[in-house]
Amino acid sequence: MRERLRSVVGDRSRQVRWAIAMAIAAAGICYSSWVLEFVLPIPVNPVRTFLSELDARGRAYAGVFSAADAITGVLALVAGVAGLYAFSRRRLSCAGWVALAAFGASTIADAQWPLHTCKPDPCPPADDGLFPQLHQIHALTSTLAVTAIFVAMFAFSAAAFRYRRWPILRHAGWWILIGGSAVTIWMLIADNLPGNYALGIAQRIQVGSISLWLVALAVQIFVADRARITK
Repeated sequence: MRERLRSVVGDRSRQVRWAIAMAIAAAGICYSSWVLEFVLPIPVNPVRTFLSELDARGRAYAGVFSAADAITGVLALVAGVAGLYAFSRRRLSCAGWVALAAFGASTIADAQWPLHTCKPDPCPPADDGLFPQLHQIHALTSTLAVTAIFVAMFAFSAAAFRYRRWPILRHAGWWILIGGSAVTIWMLIADNLPGNYALGIAQRIQVGSISLWLVALAVQIFVADRARITK
């Protein structure tokens, strides 16, 4: 009887972990919806424009990108909360799940408060002061989302190295994190310099690295669970 109960509990736990992995993978795919800008007739220059302009109010197909962000946020939020209960509660891992949930919540807010378009379009450069995030809610939610997901990436990577687990995050995931971090540093520096430094391309690489890392995390969860079954 006890063995049967353990088997049932184990099967349900496995199903929950797999559901979390699928949610994270779907979030990563939805977060890469910006690639549709190369398919849909959207008059933006990817070299000079930020991704927030794709779902800005008044933009064509803004609803498509807002919906993709909202779905990403919901999936990441649910996965983050569920991960706290479905996986071992170690300090670094818990920090990663909390940060993933925070990323989800911030991305939902991002979709609810899109960027305001400017006339003329694109927006002329302006001196936003020390805290440009205070000028539009979308800038604040975007900053929180990016900060949260990088905290999650660093926390899970640190956990993978410290606890000697999740080899995909220790290898492919680690290089994705390094690439995304390098581009983020590029953006932070170039944004404060005169002239254009292809910040649009930099942000697309940054967001692309986040999507790849989320998929890598999902694959790692699935592979680790499969390995647990075969033991």
